[in-house]
Amino acid sequence: MKTVHLLLIFSVLFVFSCTKTNSQMIDQTTVKELELNRYLGTWYEIARFPHSFEKNLVGVTATYSLRDDGKIKVINQGYKKSLDGELSIAEGKAKIPDKAEPGKLKVAFFWIFYADYFVLELDENYQYAMIGSSSDKYFWILCRTPQMDTTTYEMLLEKARKRGYNLAKLEKVRQKEN
Repeated sequence: MKTVHLLLIFSVLFVFSCTKTNSQMIDQTTVKELELNRYLGTWYEIARFPHSFEKNLVGVTATYSLRDDGKIKVINQGYKKSLDGELSIAEGKAKIPDKAEPGKLKVAFFWIFYADYFVLELDENYQYAMIGSSSDKYFWILCRTPQMDTTTYEMLLEKARKRGYNLAKLEKVRQKEN
């Protein structure tokens, strides 16, 4: 009887070890080239998966600039509840840990705790980007302007679906008009 229980336990463990998690089913392939100087500047958040750190924020932007130590200064800001609401600002830093994989950045907003920032899609003119991470819980669509044309937005949604993202939780971010 003990052997049957052990066999059952090992069978269950084997099945779970072979099952892919949602994060493992996401295609996390990043861009092969990233010209950092072209990526710097302000990006408008067009859509995102909801998170506590951006709850109720609209008019969200991310601005990247070079720091003296070679890292990237990150300023994320948005307005609470309405485009006329209180401005919320978070300053962080980013780095490219492996020059061979320039699309895989690490970003920290709290001390030394870095999170993945994967540039999944980036157009040749650096006008839009699709960002993910090693987790399927994080996803953003960014643009250089407050609004993105419908054709580009739909194209990025299709690319995200093909990568395995569940877009049911995707929320558009209200932005000020141009």
